[in-house]
Amino acid sequence: MKRLLSLWFICLLAACSSQALKTAASVEDKTPAETQAQQVPVPQVREEVETAPSAVATVESNPLTDPNNLLSKRGVYFDFDQYNIKPEFTELVAAHAQYLVQHPDISITLEGNADERGSREYNLSLGQKRAVSVKKALNLLGVRDTQLETISYGEEKPAEVGHDESAWKFNRRTDIKYPSER
Repeated sequence: MKRLLSLWFICLLAACSSQALKTAASVEDKTPAETQAQQVPVPQVREEVETAPSAVATVESNPLTDPNNLLSKRGVYFDFDQYNIKPEFTELVAAHAQYLVQHPDISITLEGNADERGSREYNLSLGQKRAVSVKKALNLLGVRDTQLETISYGEEKPAEVGHDESAWKFNRRTDIKYPSER
């Protein structure tokens, strides 16, 4: 019973201590009978300690969800009645293009939108032109056509509700949607 209790205590120390490698090395210096009794639990604890942090690092390193990464931004905004990409959004489009070129198995949807001014038909057409504008830019930067789908919502999905420029400027956009966001 004492031997089992001391074995448990050694394993606990190995798991909690930064000296886990020294404990494992000291096991090799013992007699074969002592080594068999103590060698089994140490590797199990050590494996758990090593794998847990790497799982967390994988979740945190996703550039699409990291707020400090340009890829977490998904909106390309346009001037009134325009569908040309503004210069301040070229870096954003280029970052998404680079990501998509590096991940050819990922496809996205480009959702074109317009503010409430204009007829329903006109706004659907303008939203489509905005989505196609972003698609063409991505194609020029190397993204395959099969990775891109365009759709227009016109004025149907406003980002901001309001009847003035402070709301309209957020509604004239193309949203970049990845599979997990659809």
